[in-house]
Amino acid sequence: MKHVFHLPLACVLFASLFFTACSKDNDDDTEEAQLGIQFKFDADQVRLNNLGLPATMPAGHAAQTPTFNQMSVHYIELAPGAFTLLGQGAVIYHAAETTQGGETAVDFKKAVRAGEDSVFLNINLSDIPPGTYEWIRASVTYQNYGVKFNIRNVPIVGDLLQQTGQVSSFVGFNTYIESVPVLEGSFPVNANKKQGFWTFETQLSPPYNVYNEIYSGQAPAGATTVVNPLFDSSPVPAGSCVVTGKLAQPLIVTGNETTDRLLTLSFSINQSFEWIDANGNGQLDVYADGTLSEQITDMGLRGLVPYLD
Repeated sequence: MKHVFHLPLACVLFASLFFTACSKDNDDDTEEAQLGIQFKFDADQVRLNNLGLPATMPAGHAAQTPTFNQMSVHYIELAPGAFTLLGQGAVIYHAAETTQGGETAVDFKKAVRAGEDSVFLNINLSDIPPGTYEWIRASVTYQNYGVKFNIRNVPIVGDLLQQTGQVSSFVGFNTYIESVPVLEGSFPVNANKKQGFWTFETQLSPPYNVYNEIYSGQAPAGATTVVNPLFDSSPVPAGSCVVTGKLAQPLIVTGNETTDRLLTLSFSINQSFEWIDANGNGQLDVYADGTLSEQITDMGLRGLVPYLD
């Protein structure tokens, strides 16, 4: 005979609650506390120079504050103090590189891109060496943003003022680029490009879209601003874009964290798109015959203010 045992209902409910609680505790034990990292693009943040001091506009130059769409960083390091040399802190992120173009370069095809307030990276806090970290270093490689420009000498029409264009800016030490995404398709490159390479796509609406162009060029070597307030005690290599900023409150890692943290990298985009103003009108001008007469010189971000939530 088969014996069936019936537990009292109270016992069944108690057992159910007990095992549910145990299951939840076990699940919590397997979920590690994480550090999330996101970007902020601040048009009002102070515009700084390479040394981290307020910057003035060079004579004969003009600039504007772009409208950011996406950005990518290649390297993130936490530094305990002002005398921590580059690479001697806790390197918490290092993206893919390739030698497909010859020299070692950032692999743009594999680069993770993110917009504002979108978490770019999640890492387990347990993977960060215990310590107190006061500084953040972030190597910016790619920026995509909108800018305003004038298109001059359009047949019959004359000038089209305050049009919108899209810039892809590559400010990393060296980037292998198969192609750059543009409004319709892609712009082929298939080569390594040093810091300062850019593409600029005009985005005119019909019927003027027949005058749309995709330009590309290279900013002068050493012209890209790379803000580093630790220039004297902890320099970064020329041609890199390792932007350095100090945390308002240090990140303290004990190795026993149970709560997630969010690290926001707030970059100054205050007049970060700069060019030689050939005609002195303070505006970016291109011509209907395909001429871009004003040289883009500096696309470096103008400061980093990291903070924790």
